[in-house]
Amino acid sequence: MATILRWEPFRELAALQQDMSRLMGGWLGESNGERNRQWVPAVDVWETDDEIVYAFDLPGIPQEKINVEYEDGALTVSAERDRAHKVEGDHFYRYERRFGTFARTVGLPQGVAEEQIRAEYDNGVLELHVAKPAQQKPRRIPVGGQQSAIEGSAERA
Repeated sequence: MATILRWEPFRELAALQQDMSRLMGGWLGESNGERNRQWVPAVDVWETDDEIVYAFDLPGIPQEKINVEYEDGALTVSAERDRAHKVEGDHFYRYERRFGTFARTVGLPQGVAEEQIRAEYDNGVLELHVAKPAQQKPRRIPVGGQQSAIEGSAERA
């Protein structure tokens, strides 16, 4: 028996972005068993009825060092995390926390305007709230007449 699944393009886009990040991290992220020192923060993406939310983990970064830019249908989040403690001599055992600058770009749905984007920062988490663009109604173009909107309704199954 066949199962019908609802297509959710935003979830598909997030999964593709995660797979590509994992692929590129595998090729560029390790050399000789040691990870490189660049870092990219984790991001969660979810959607509500009205918006898409991107949540970036940015612990230890003050709000004034975070930069969010919107250009050509994409949001770029960049920041710099300074190394908190520098250890001199032979007392250094393990170094796993990343520091330095990063930039991460996420694509937005077509039709999103800059006014529809809102940013909140709390407890090391940057949340970008992007209002979903209104879907355009199809237009009927009569031969030799004026345009009018096609009326209809949609029901969810």
